[in-house]
Amino acid sequence: MSNITRKSFLSLSALSAVGLATCGSDQGGAQGGTSGDTDTLTCGMTQDIDSMDPIKAESAATRELLFNVYDGLVKPDVEGNLNPAVASDVSVSSDGTTYSFTLREGVKFHNGEVVTPEDVKYSIERYRDSTTGGSLVSAFAAVDHVDVVDESHVDVVLKEPDTDFLAYFAIGITPASVADLEADPVGCGPYKFSSRSPLEKVVLEKFDDYWDAEGTAYIRTVIFKVTTNTDSIGMELAGGSLDLFYRLPEAQLSQLSEDAFTIYEGGMNLVQALYLNNAEKPFDDVRVRQALAYAIDPQQIMDYVSGGKGAEVGSSMYPAFAKYFMPELNDVYNQDVERARKLLDEAGLKDGFSFTIQVSNAHPQHIETAEVLKEQLAAIDVTVDIQQIEWSSWLSDVYTGRKFEGTVVGVDASALNAPSMLSRFASDADNNFVNFSSAAYDKAYAKARAAIDDDEKTELYKECERILAEECASVYIQDLPSFVALAKRFTGYEFYPLYAQNLATIQPSE
Repeated sequence: MSNITRKSFLSLSALSAVGLATCGSDQGGAQGGTSGDTDTLTCGMTQDIDSMDPIKAESAATRELLFNVYDGLVKPDVEGNLNPAVASDVSVSSDGTTYSFTLREGVKFHNGEVVTPEDVKYSIERYRDSTTGGSLVSAFAAVDHVDVVDESHVDVVLKEPDTDFLAYFAIGITPASVADLEADPVGCGPYKFSSRSPLEKVVLEKFDDYWDAEGTAYIRTVIFKVTTNTDSIGMELAGGSLDLFYRLPEAQLSQLSEDAFTIYEGGMNLVQALYLNNAEKPFDDVRVRQALAYAIDPQQIMDYVSGGKGAEVGSSMYPAFAKYFMPELNDVYNQDVERARKLLDEAGLKDGFSFTIQVSNAHPQHIETAEVLKEQLAAIDVTVDIQQIEWSSWLSDVYTGRKFEGTVVGVDASALNAPSMLSRFASDADNNFVNFSSAAYDKAYAKARAAIDDDEKTELYKECERILAEECASVYIQDLPSFVALAKRFTGYEFYPLYAQNLATIQPSE
């Protein structure tokens, strides 16, 4: 495989990205999953996907599934590098405005068509011109035009210099001949779409003509099964109806036999926080937000939710982004109840106040976090009402509609670059669901985006993180631990530094 001619913008710590696998004995015991079959892998997920069209993908669960169906011009690996995929070579102009791609010869879509420069142009312009869609759509507004140079070369020209843009070209390339990807999801990834039963399952089949011979999928059929009862996940694994589950609640690990399952441990690669609606009183007052931050203890939350495991975060960046992560921000708001009370007094809330935390009922770790927050905030006379809602309602009412006071959720990166974690806090960002507005932040973020020098750009992004912490855009807590259970007749699970589940690496055990 050819190398990108410009150094990959991000290389992450192998320790952070790969995680640790802890294995029990391979001898004896049940085998878990579907009766010993190694042609079929059944994966559990706690929520249904929101679309089979990558441009509409919003939830992390959807992006994890679609990672196996659609390939981009580049593709991330477990160490956080961006490697050539549909494109065999990539170069970037010295001014950071033009990205030139050489397409790999003979890459096929799942419908048998060969990927052409016109398909690449169509895919990129579809993102650029979309008026609705997921979090990546806004990034492609930066594209000025796409030029088909010849039968194997495409140039993408940006409106302004942007040396972070390479990561966005991991978006799925789709055929110009297919108008409705929801009804006919055609990509060029290692697995092709077979069927979908909404609220029940999505079935994928191995794509025999996948371009990467070394990365060919080993499992013939992959089933993503929706398991909305989070309390039953351990039982479903132990009972054999699931082979793989990622982000298994720590409390359910004890239900699994070490003879039947391998347990992998890594990070979820997200920022869990008490996200506050900065446009709602009293959270429009920075002193109130800071008071809540001083009142909580992230370690107590980690002790309760995941046996003390997890990684504290003090801003909108998680540890796997080693280049940008600032552990010193964890100490901006060390627990100080008296200081929290003083800030509330200064804000005219000496007797405290009440507010509601809305949380998805599909995510037990967030529910448990909200429960600890309720107890901790009671110490400063802040009363919390926890309201569990359906994930679809959370997306429509909280995330899109911004009709909330507080919520506990994990925000992850849609691409391997700093803007994926930081762009949403610009005052005019479409996905600024917390309504954070800071002139200092807007200025620092704009300067970071315009910078060409990598060291200068990195420092400016870190300044953005400092502002988010100091102005307490939200009450930052942790990157949750991820416990992955895989039936022992399979092996090859790998952690990625962003939300991705690469099932092409999983294969039958020897």
